[in-house]
Amino acid sequence: MPSQDDQTSTATLARAIRAASADGATAPHDMLGGHTVSVLIPCLNEAENLQYVLPQIPEWVHEVVLIDDHCTDDTVAVARRLMPSIVIAENHRPGGKGNALRTGMEVATGDILVQVDADGSEDPAEIPFVGALLTGADYAKGSRFIQGGGTSDMPALRKWGNWALTGLARILFRGTKFTDLCYGYNAYWKNVAPLLLDARGFEIETVMNLRAVRAGLRISEVPSFEAERIHGEGKLDTFPDGWRVLRAIVRERLSREKLSAPARPQPRAAAPSTGAGR
Repeated sequence: MPSQDDQTSTATLARAIRAASADGATAPHDMLGGHTVSVLIPCLNEAENLQYVLPQIPEWVHEVVLIDDHCTDDTVAVARRLMPSIVIAENHRPGGKGNALRTGMEVATGDILVQVDADGSEDPAEIPFVGALLTGADYAKGSRFIQGGGTSDMPALRKWGNWALTGLARILFRGTKFTDLCYGYNAYWKNVAPLLLDARGFEIETVMNLRAVRAGLRISEVPSFEAERIHGEGKLDTFPDGWRVLRAIVRERLSREKLSAPARPQPRAAAPSTGAGR
């Protein structure tokens, strides 16, 4: 986990990127060091919620990839209407958030990937937390339980379950100091994505966190606030998905596969923004 100085540098850069966005800067390429950002949005019937998500994505984002995870509503049509430049990727694997994110990874062209839920619970204004990657981290994971984070969408049972699973992971993976194991607002360099994105369903965030630990990635926890979904019902099923997370923890602990981090990509020359954020 990062030192206090690292956290201060990350927060400072994130604030600078956020301020540039608020001032109307469409492409703070100097702050991004020539790197590009792709936003991955896995979707399963989220047509009603996209109007609260897509227009809020910063203009300087290189591209937005919406993953159609076997939608049966007009999610794709709504997305194209709201953002004509959006990239649509169809998940041909079995349905599930993990498989959807892997599909998005395969078509994304940015150096940095940020995953954002489509239900309106994660604020696109927090995307500047990619500053954690630009100040040295390989993997930036959102946390609802550090200073500056929070949640209004976690019943007591889910909060207890997340606390217990996080504690178990900290015991089994010595040296880890995670405060939030099961949250999906994360950013990472694309070259480490194949290492991280290796699970089918909602256990994907847990697998990502533990794979990052096993590979020796430099991990930064950044504060994030989770709001309630705006329309529709959540897809997470507390007990079955909690069991999947528990099995993932045990599986990762028992795995003897050696993991190592690939070299970080070199920045590309600054390019004009594609306007993907609108």
